Amino acid sequence: MQWLGLKPAPSMSYSGLLRSIRSGNVKELVLSPRQRDVQVRLKNGEQQTVPVFANDTLLLRTAEAARVPLSVRDDRQSEANAALVSNLLLAALVIGGLALLIRRSAQVANRAIGFGRSQARVQAESQDTVRFEDVAGIGEAKEELQEVVTFLKTPETFTSIGARIPKGVLLIGPPGTGKTLLARAIAGEAGVPFFSLSGSEFVEMFVGVGASRVRDLFRQAKAKAPCIIFIDEIDAVGRQRGAGIGGGNDEREQTLNQLLTEMDGFEENSGVVLLAATNRPDVLDTALMRPGRFDRQIRVDLPDRRGREQILAVHARSKPLDESVSLAAWALRTPGFSGADLANLLNEAAILTARRERQTIEDSALSDALERITMGLAVAPLQDNAKKRLIAYHEIGHALLTALVPQADRLDKVTLLPRAGGIGGFARMTPDEERLDSGLVSKADLKARLVVALGGRAAELVVFGPSEITQGASGDLEMVSRLAREMVTRFGFSDLGPVALDADGSEVFLGRDWLRPQPSHSMITGNRIDQAVRQLARQALDQALTLLLPRRRLMDALVEELISDETIEGDRLRAIVAADAAAGSATAPLTPSPR
Repeated sequence: MQWLGLKPAPSMSYSGLLRSIRSGNVKELVLSPRQRDVQVRLKNGEQQTVPVFANDTLLLRTAEAARVPLSVRDDRQSEANAALVSNLLLAALVIGGLALLIRRSAQVANRAIGFGRSQARVQAESQDTVRFEDVAGIGEAKEELQEVVTFLKTPETFTSIGARIPKGVLLIGPPGTGKTLLARAIAGEAGVPFFSLSGSEFVEMFVGVGASRVRDLFRQAKAKAPCIIFIDEIDAVGRQRGAGIGGGNDEREQTLNQLLTEMDGFEENSGVVLLAATNRPDVLDTALMRPGRFDRQIRVDLPDRRGREQILAVHARSKPLDESVSLAAWALRTPGFSGADLANLLNEAAILTARRERQTIEDSALSDALERITMGLAVAPLQDNAKKRLIAYHEIGHALLTALVPQADRLDKVTLLPRAGGIGGFARMTPDEERLDSGLVSKADLKARLVVALGGRAAELVVFGPSEITQGASGDLEMVSRLAREMVTRFGFSDLGPVALDADGSEVFLGRDWLRPQPSHSMITGNRIDQAVRQLARQALDQALTLLLPRRRLMDALVEELISDETIEGDRLRAIVAADAAAGSATAPLTPSPR
């Protein structure tokens, strides 16, 4: 009240109230027995509330002696109203809780009734706009599936001569190669209803739900035949039966049994074509793979150079590429990339272009996007000159050996720009295209990989000596150990002979931490394997040292340029090495190994 310019009335005590009554300053009193207070109205117009005692006879006698009017307030009605309101609120709360419970019970009942229904997503004939022209890089797979499209459009072409279209087509390939996109393209080309779902959507915690969903799925498909059913990641429900600890998952096996019956049982599924995709065909049940169910298996492999160029062209339709960008060159720089990887490459390049406020996607944006995908996010450059020089010698050791070893992969670039995850720098190589496509790797190629992988450790030995080597080669040593062991135990590239000593017999259904398979060889043979692995690693390190020791001056020059420019392209490094070889710097006598 002070901010209004008024002073609050001083509170009145009980004794002050009695004095005011006796002095004649009180005009009226209103007593509230339940609240044990009295409202005092003074003759000057002020009103105050004073607490009193229960059954206060002194106040009554004092008011009666001073002839002050005293009235008693009846609080029973207000208390009754308050009790009524509280009871109504409690009743409303109880009724609302019961209604919520009834509603949730109804929803649970509805879900329980609908558990056995198929969860497939149905697309009508005109909803899917993907066509074969939108799928690039997998021409052989598209040709195989043209027959399915022709059957769905004109089945009499096959039935007139007694031919039967495959009931099931299994798409096999690594992740990201376009298996799901190819299935959508088939639905778009055929113009028929398309049922799509994942293999994990069949099995629930309730017994019999998976089999019921399979029956409901095929019932819907038969009603809309001709149509296509596409099951993605079918290995989730189609794994081998009777495998695993305790006999496996009975519910999943019952679901698989129902799927086998629906695909090739007593009832005909005329006009229903089942497409499925997986990247683990080795775990599928043999009954599922036999003719009459999945009659045709189509391999969707990683695209080759021409396929990658076609995929890049498809994804570049909606992106403003600069005129200087060559899709053929980028297809050459991305061996081993799947269609999803190439789409992600162009998308990351578009994001970087927008961030830099450019109008077209240039080669620099694509290069930065490639490094971001393969090596990780770029971080702040190193400021410690000593650490930067050490990393530079390590990476130059890798890069220089790629130019000196004939069978080594081609160097793309070597850089000192660090990446997230503790990568201080890297030397990126481009695998040979023909070797990658053929899937065959020679003994000389594998030895070249060992030499290049140990180039960083060899450079540290040449420059800093054996007492100053670092742990930076830990990842290289792990790769060398793994590759050398495979050369000895799987490929027969050792003195132990052309035998597979560690066959790949691991059971995918059993816990690797619970059951570890015993080696198929004796302990003596295991010791010889370890010796052969160490021998391959030592030979690779000796060869790397032999190549780097007489080229110390060349290493110093490359390190200085790498520290100055932070990046050396592969063509530039090969030109420097060729010029140094022409100048005859490599004819110096070899010095003893620092080891």
